[in-house]
Amino acid sequence: MYEKNGFTAARIGGGEGHARGCGMEIGSLGYRTDLFFSGYRGTVTDRGDYSVILTKSNPGYYWGNFILFKEGPRAGDLEKWKAVFDREIKTRIEARHYAFGWDAIGEGMWEVGQFIDDGFNVNRSIVLTAAEVAKPRNFNEAIEVRRLGDDAEWEQATRGQIECREPCHDLGSYSAFQKEKMDGYRDMADSGLGAWFGAFLGGELVANLGIYVSGGVGRFQDVVTDEAFRNRGICGSLVYAASMYALRELEAKVLVMVADEDYHAAKIYERLGFCPTERQYGMDWWEDKRKPG
Repeated sequence: MYEKNGFTAARIGGGEGHARGCGMEIGSLGYRTDLFFSGYRGTVTDRGDYSVILTKSNPGYYWGNFILFKEGPRAGDLEKWKAVFDREIKTRIEARHYAFGWDAIGEGMWEVGQFIDDGFNVNRSIVLTAAEVAKPRNFNEAIEVRRLGDDAEWEQATRGQIECREPCHDLGSYSAFQKEKMDGYRDMADSGLGAWFGAFLGGELVANLGIYVSGGVGRFQDVVTDEAFRNRGICGSLVYAASMYALRELEAKVLVMVADEDYHAAKIYERLGFCPTERQYGMDWWEDKRKPG
């Protein structure tokens, strides 16, 4: 077993494409890059056939407090997996949720029905990658894209993230979760590990995202556009500008974007040159059916 804090603990090993521990090699590019962030504000503990991701500073962060299993669920795993979560996470933080992922990059014959019957959501995401990007045809020349600077801009970005939350997210708990999460992103940016970008129109922040790089791999985080400013080419323009910064200034060799499988924005990313590479799977359950994150 090992336990490490810090961004470098979650780096992708050079050339081999695996995050190595004592017993678990993570093949999923989506989860490997997720651990960039979990390892910075929290801990990633290798137990051999599963890893424990724990962010004590943000107990409402479901995907900062979860169990990543080596194999997908099989018949009878519901109670086993919940027992692991209870032992590894609920004894250390006040968690009102369960969250599980498994290390897979494609379709599989997994027994998820038992979890669905117990009230779990099954999350299917698409992992897109690009080694270079193309400027979008509808690039919005009216916006100004720049890295966030002072407290006021970071506060604007945080408000934008909160306002763009899904309807199932409770405002109060989601706000606390997102503010803590954005504090972590700012710390990482201040440490030179990446940057948070905003798209400004007439001085107003209308879209924002993060891009962070480790081991030559850049991972995007939390791409949002204010609802009133969508369908104007702003999202694609922002992603393009941030991509160019990561490739040129942060020396990224490959860029990674993870999106919900049915989310329309995936098509925007593909038009920039991102290609579907893998699938990523997970399941979550929350106590009051209004998840904070």
